[in-house]
Amino acid sequence: MDATNRIISRLAEELAVRPAQVTATVELLDGGATVPFIARYRKEVTGGLDDIQLRQLHERLGYLRELEERRAAVLAAIDEQGKLTADLEKQLQAADTKQRLEDLYLPYKKKRRTKAQIAREAGLEPLADALLGDPTLDPEREAAGYLRAADGDIPAIEDAKAALDGARQILMERFAEDPELVGRLRERLWSEGQLSARLIAGKEREGAKFSDYFEHDEALSKAPSHRALAMFRGRNEGVLTLAIRLPGEEDAPIHPAQVAIARHFDIHDQGRAADKWLRDVVRWTWRVKLYTHLETELLGRLRERAELDAIDVFAANLKDLLLAAPAGQKATLAIDPGLRTGCKVAVVDATGQFLAHATIYPHAPQNRWDASLGELAGLVEKHDVALIAVGNGTASRETDRLAGDLVKHFASRTGDGKRSLAKVMVSEAGASVYSASEYASRELPDLDVTIRGAVSIARRLQDPLAELVKIEPKSIGVGQYQHDVSQLQLSKSLEAVIEDCVNAVGVDLNTASSALLSRVAGLNAALADAIVARRNADGAFTSRKQLLDVSRLGPKTFEQCAGFLRIMNGDNPLDASAVHPEAYPLVEKIASRSGRELAGLIGDSATLKAVKPAEFADERFGVPTISDILVELDKPGRDPRPEFKAAEFREGVETLKDLEAGMILEGSVTNVTHFGAFVDIGVHQDGLVHISALSDSFVEDPRSVVKAGDIVKVKVMSVDIERARIGLSMRLHDQPGADDGGERRTSKPRREDNGKRQGGKPARKSGGDSANQGGGQMGALGAALLKAKKGR
Repeated sequence: MDATNRIISRLAEELAVRPAQVTATVELLDGGATVPFIARYRKEVTGGLDDIQLRQLHERLGYLRELEERRAAVLAAIDEQGKLTADLEKQLQAADTKQRLEDLYLPYKKKRRTKAQIAREAGLEPLADALLGDPTLDPEREAAGYLRAADGDIPAIEDAKAALDGARQILMERFAEDPELVGRLRERLWSEGQLSARLIAGKEREGAKFSDYFEHDEALSKAPSHRALAMFRGRNEGVLTLAIRLPGEEDAPIHPAQVAIARHFDIHDQGRAADKWLRDVVRWTWRVKLYTHLETELLGRLRERAELDAIDVFAANLKDLLLAAPAGQKATLAIDPGLRTGCKVAVVDATGQFLAHATIYPHAPQNRWDASLGELAGLVEKHDVALIAVGNGTASRETDRLAGDLVKHFASRTGDGKRSLAKVMVSEAGASVYSASEYASRELPDLDVTIRGAVSIARRLQDPLAELVKIEPKSIGVGQYQHDVSQLQLSKSLEAVIEDCVNAVGVDLNTASSALLSRVAGLNAALADAIVARRNADGAFTSRKQLLDVSRLGPKTFEQCAGFLRIMNGDNPLDASAVHPEAYPLVEKIASRSGRELAGLIGDSATLKAVKPAEFADERFGVPTISDILVELDKPGRDPRPEFKAAEFREGVETLKDLEAGMILEGSVTNVTHFGAFVDIGVHQDGLVHISALSDSFVEDPRSVVKAGDIVKVKVMSVDIERARIGLSMRLHDQPGADDGGERRTSKPRREDNGKRQGGKPARKSGGDSANQGGGQMGALGAALLKAKKGR
């Protein structure tokens, strides 16, 4: 089987699909097609593979191609040495991972001149083979026959001890490079090994945040990502040591791994002359050659798995945030709260265009409450404001009260002066990063950094997706140990999430920012800038076809992007839908047979439901695509995001000191991890609902219960003001202090942007990236209960 067929077969098996589906998809990807385009517009070609399957296929395709390239290089290297036997070639061709391939290649890999190589050059390999093959031989007596004088780079063998040391090096290298042995030991350590964390003496105070791991043991292969990453961070900061142990190794007379090595090479201690020497060879093989190598490798595997899990958590939370409900196209006034420096105010129109700004001082030390209300009311009147967005940073609850007074002011008026006004608390996460970015300076060149932040808060209420794409996703603050993982892999994953979200919603070609346009399938930053330049120079697009007039945007790019770009009130009503231009003739055919004008067909549910997709299917458009088109025509340009709603924070509960155990509050989920969910309840510190408190039934994955952006009711279970931790439960019948509350873990403060927002304002605290997250942040009673449960 050649490399290509091997890859296709492997992918088909892993994804549980037909090889023909994989082949067709790979051809599309190699031809420059994007995952969103393939998922939506090439269902017949791929046999209906969805975007998740396509992402998996794309990622695995890269890995398997790298594997095949490496396989070819290894085969060539061994063949060049004249050592490629038929059996070895068969094993190399069958290797299904890079690790297995490298294990097989290790004995033939060119390396520095080792002690074993020097011993071979000195002619000691026959001695090693003789003692291994016949343990009845006396090592000292046999070694005496291998003494020799120095010869160039080859040192002298002056006595039996030197000869035996050389023979030992030869066997140690041979044993440590045996692929079957190494593979079995690796998997045994992985499946049975214990990860052991210990405190480095004298680091108690410095490493207090890692106290849960000062003496910690757990199954290596089952260590959750948040605990594994916490331990790795502790090691990197010089607080912890990490080791892998096999159960019972400390009490066993011979290490279990040494037993396995001896058994593999048929070495038995029967009191024969060479048995003790061979036993020492085995011991040194494990201690010097294999243990350190395998421990490093397996800790690397654990870290890689933990990083992937953490990246998955970040990606899932980011997706939920990006697809959060938009408040819609309404004129919005945003207030970025502050105390001494005042609250920054910005007004944007229904499309997010900046209109006005101000700075008010309602809080201490100036306490200009009434004057601030008057200034805000004037802005509301002048710009016909419908929404008030209050940032959730410092002084947010005090400022929320000010917004509440503003809403009451307009609600109390009668006649034409009465106005419908709503206030919403909005996350500021990443706003400071955007406001100081090069993109913000281009978008809002005449505004101060602090005012740009307020503009961003207003826009993210109107449309979270359109605004958040302007911010480096790692700055949004929904990650788990995001600074500890591979930044390349993290960026790659988050970029894929953003691309999928943007294309799932669609983009208004005439209002979208270049940042948003650059995320559309087939486009990049340069093309997005070119589209905006064309729009600014010649006015709004009236047809998708006009995209072909944009510099450097050719037919292939048009094919990829056109279906995701919307033109409202354009020349062709289909341009406002997700129907791809390539399918316009098909829609016209459907309209003609139905006896309707094209514009009249759109939204005509009765007529569309009567259409039989099979009657219009041909070689290009099959039933799946035609069915999608009919659904889209029924509700063109529909937004897949949920209806907008916001949490109502309780009046009078503004700081940790206002919280009392037993309170039931409404809040917004800000972050979901493997061990629970963090909830903003309006006190500048997110509380943690531990996984055990999410539901009355067993929860394996917190995201099956909640996701970022959800509005939930929670009960306050515990408040630790000194450590700024809040324990919450979504099981509203739970009682604070009850035994089952012992498992509740509480959130730990996290700092965004090194603990500061732009302008010196402290960042909002959240549980998103604590060193101790999920690592046993519970009382002694809770820890004891968990231990007792595990021991049952």
